[in-house]
Amino acid sequence: MTLRNILLGATMLCAATTPAIAFAQDAAPADDAAAPAATNDVTDYGNDIIVTASKRSQTLQDTPIAVSVTSAADLQNAQIRDLIDLQSAVPSLRVSQLQSSANTNFIIRGFGNGANNPGIEPSVGVFIDGVYRSRSAAQIGDLPNVERIEVLRGPQSTLFGKNASAGVISIVTQKPQYEFGGSVEASYGNYDAIVLKADITGPISDKIAFSLGGNFNRRDGYAKDINLGTDVNDRNRWGVRGQLLIEPTDALSIRLIGDYDKIDENCCIAGNVIAGPTVAITNALAGGPSVDANNPFSYRVYNNFLSSNLIKNYGGSGQIDYDLGSMALTSITAYRRVRANTNQDSDFTSADLIGQKSDDTAINTFTQELRLTSDFDGPINFLVGGYYFNEKIKQHSQIYFGDDFRAYGNALIQAASGGALSVPLLEGTLGALEGNPAKYAGTFFRAGDGMDEYYGMKNTAWSIFGTLDFEVTDRLTLTLGGNYTKDKKSFTADVNSTDVFSGINLDAAAYAPFRRALLIGGGVDPATATFLAANPTLTLPNGSSANPLSGLKPFQFLPPFLDVPNSVEPGKTNDGDFSYSARLAYKLTDTVNVYATYATGFKASSVNLSRDSRPLASDLPAIIAGGLGTPNLVSGTRFAEPEESTVYEAGLKAQWSVAALNLAVFKQSIKGFQSNVFTGTGFALANAGKQSTFGIEFDGSVRPVRGLNLNLAVTYLDPKYDSFVASAFGDLSGLKPAGIPDLSVSMGGTYTHEFAGGTKAIAHIDYQYESPTQIVDGLSGLPATVAQNLKREVNQLNASFTVALTNGFELGVWGRNITNAQYLTTIFNAVAQAGSVSGYPSQPRTYGVTGRFKF
Repeated sequence: MTLRNILLGATMLCAATTPAIAFAQDAAPADDAAAPAATNDVTDYGNDIIVTASKRSQTLQDTPIAVSVTSAADLQNAQIRDLIDLQSAVPSLRVSQLQSSANTNFIIRGFGNGANNPGIEPSVGVFIDGVYRSRSAAQIGDLPNVERIEVLRGPQSTLFGKNASAGVISIVTQKPQYEFGGSVEASYGNYDAIVLKADITGPISDKIAFSLGGNFNRRDGYAKDINLGTDVNDRNRWGVRGQLLIEPTDALSIRLIGDYDKIDENCCIAGNVIAGPTVAITNALAGGPSVDANNPFSYRVYNNFLSSNLIKNYGGSGQIDYDLGSMALTSITAYRRVRANTNQDSDFTSADLIGQKSDDTAINTFTQELRLTSDFDGPINFLVGGYYFNEKIKQHSQIYFGDDFRAYGNALIQAASGGALSVPLLEGTLGALEGNPAKYAGTFFRAGDGMDEYYGMKNTAWSIFGTLDFEVTDRLTLTLGGNYTKDKKSFTADVNSTDVFSGINLDAAAYAPFRRALLIGGGVDPATATFLAANPTLTLPNGSSANPLSGLKPFQFLPPFLDVPNSVEPGKTNDGDFSYSARLAYKLTDTVNVYATYATGFKASSVNLSRDSRPLASDLPAIIAGGLGTPNLVSGTRFAEPEESTVYEAGLKAQWSVAALNLAVFKQSIKGFQSNVFTGTGFALANAGKQSTFGIEFDGSVRPVRGLNLNLAVTYLDPKYDSFVASAFGDLSGLKPAGIPDLSVSMGGTYTHEFAGGTKAIAHIDYQYESPTQIVDGLSGLPATVAQNLKREVNQLNASFTVALTNGFELGVWGRNITNAQYLTTIFNAVAQAGSVSGYPSQPRTYGVTGRFKF
C-alpha cells in the first residue's frame, strides 16, 4: 500500500481506536483503504479491515486500541438510521434522547455527559470525517452515506484536540469515486414512516470527482396526546451533502465537504411513572385527567400545547493531504453552525402550569487541525500535530407561568400549611407589613411572569499532540503519546426574573410579626400581624424561634439572578493539561496480538449556562460583602472543574480464516466527573470526586459455514463512585452509579444465500440485552428506595430479510424491537410536582419494507 493511500484512509476518520476487533460485515480490501465498502458479500476474513484509530491507516488486527467498527452493510442490515440506534450494535455504547431532539447523551463504558445545557461539553467526542461536532444538536441527524463508524473506548485525548476523556465516535463517509455510481432507496413503515435516500458519485475530470446525497425522513408520532387530539413524537428531518475530491497531482489530494440538515418535529414525550399528591391538583385544574397516571408505556400523554423542535445544522470542511515522500502532511479546516429552537410543555400535564419554556441556541464553531505523519523504513515513526478550536454560543431562554399556575401555587401553599395559608392571604399580609396591603395583590404566580434569560460563551482552545512508535523487535512495538491542551472560556449571563413571590425574603425582619403569629397558632390575617408588630415583646410559647414560613421556600421557583460577570466573578475559566499514553503491542503469532496500555485524558471546565447557575460557595461571602447579593441567593456552580481520566488496559486480538475475537480488560476512572442532574425544579451541576469502572469487553465473529456469519459482543462493567460527597442526593461515595448495567450483550447473525445466476437472499437478526440497573442515582424528596426499585432492563430484537438481484435492485423487509420490549430510558422528578416521577419510555416496535437500487 502506498503512503498516499495510507494517508487518504487515515485522514478520512481522524477519530477511532480498537482493542476488540469488531469485524465489519463488509470490509474494504486491504490493498485499497479508500475503496467503497462492498454491498452485501459475506465477510472474507482474509481481507483486513482498515481503520484509522491512531490517525494512521492500520488493519483492525494491528491497531492496539479499543475500537468497534460498524460497516455500511451492518448499518443497512440492522436498519441503524442514526446514532441513537447504533447502541444496539455496540454494547459499550449507550445513547439516550432526552426532552428534545437537540438533547442526546452518549455514554461509553459508563462515562458520558453533555445534554440539556449548551455550556456542558460531552465527554464522548463525536467526529464526522475528522471534524469535531461539539454539541448533540450537531450530531443526531440521519446518518449520511457512511463507509464505517468507529467507536473508540477509553480516553483518547493524546490524539484528539478536544474532549475525548471517555471515548470517541468517529463516522467516516464514502468519498467521491472516479466511476459513475450511486443508489436510490425508499422505505415505508408503520406510523406512516417514509424514508427516502439518494446519492450519486462520478468524475468531473480525470483529476476531480464529486458526490451528492440527500435524505428525507418523515413519520407520524407513535404516541397520542389525548388533550390536544394529535400524535406526538413524530419524525420530520431532511438533509443534503455534497463533496468534491480534487487530485491535481499524485502527491496532492483535496477533499471539500458541505452539508445541511434540518429537523422540525415534536419530541419528546414523558410518561407518568409515579403519580404523586400534586396529580389531584393538576387534574382539578385541567377539568379531567392531566396525566396518564402510573402508566408510562401507554404512550398516551396530556399536554396543553405541542412541544416543537426546529434544528438547523450546516457547515463545510476542507481536507488537504500532501505526500512528501517518507512523510505526509494533513490539514483539516472546518466551520459549522447550529441553530436550535425548542419550545416545550415542561410540566408534562394538560394543566396550563408552564405557559412557555423555549430555548433559542446559536453555536458557531471553527476548527483547524494540522499534522505530519512519517512512513520511515526504520524502527521509529512519528506523528505530530496541532489543533485549534474557536466556538461562540448564544442562548436566549424563556420560561413563563401559565394561566393555571396561580391556582396551582395556591393549592401547594394551602397543602404545605395545612390550610392555614393561601396566596391571597400571603399577598395581603406581606404587603401590610411593608406598609401597603395592596402592594402584592394578584402578583404571586401571575400568568406571564417568569424568567427571560440571555447567555453567551466564547471558547478558545488549542493543543499540540504527537505519538512516537518504536519497533523494539519485529514483533514488539512501543508507542508513546502526549497532548498538551490549553482551554479558555469566557461567559456571560443576563437574566431577569419577574416571579414576584420568588423575590421575597421570607426571613426578612419586616415579616417577624407574621412568623410569630404562625408560631403562636393564632390568626394570621393582616390585622393580627399589625397587632403583633405593635407588641414586639409578646412572648411565644416554649420560646420557639423557628421560621414557620420556611416550608414555602421550595415554591420560590424562579428567584432573582445574579448576573455574571460581576466585580467578584470574572466569568472566565482557564485550563491547561498534559495528557499522555504508553502502549506495548506484541505479535504472539501472525494471527494473535496482545497489548497493554496506560493512558490519561482531559476535558476542560464546563460552564453552567442556565437559570440554575449560582456563585461558587467560595465566592458567596465576597458577593454578600460587596453588596451584590440578590434575594434568596444561594451558592451553587457557575462552572464545573475539568475532568481527568485514566485507564489501565490489556487486550488480545486474534484473526483467523474463519473467526476473530477481541478481549479487553480495563480499569478506567475519571477524577472530577461532571455530573448534571435534574432535581425537579432545576439542574445540579457538580464534580464527582472520582468515578471508576472495572470492565471486561469481548467481541467475536465466526463463519461456521460459507454464507453464515455469527457475532457476539459482551461488556461487563463494575462501576462505583470512589468519592462523590456533594451530589444532588447527598454523599454517594462507595455506591454504584446509576444507569450503568453490569452486563450488556449484542449478538446476531447474517446468512447470505446466492442462487444460480447471482441473486442473493440475505437474512439478518440481532439481539441487544442490558441487565437490570437502577436508572438514576436518586429522586429529590423521595426515599432512596424509590429510585433503587425503579430499574431498566433491555431486551430488544431486530431482524431484516433482503433479496438482492444482479441488476442492482434490492427489496427487503425489516423490524426493530420486534417483540415490542418496553423500558424506561430515563426517569426524573416531575417538574415542580413534588412526589411525582416522570420518565421517557422506549420506542415501540417499528417495521417496514425497503426498496433500493444501486448503479
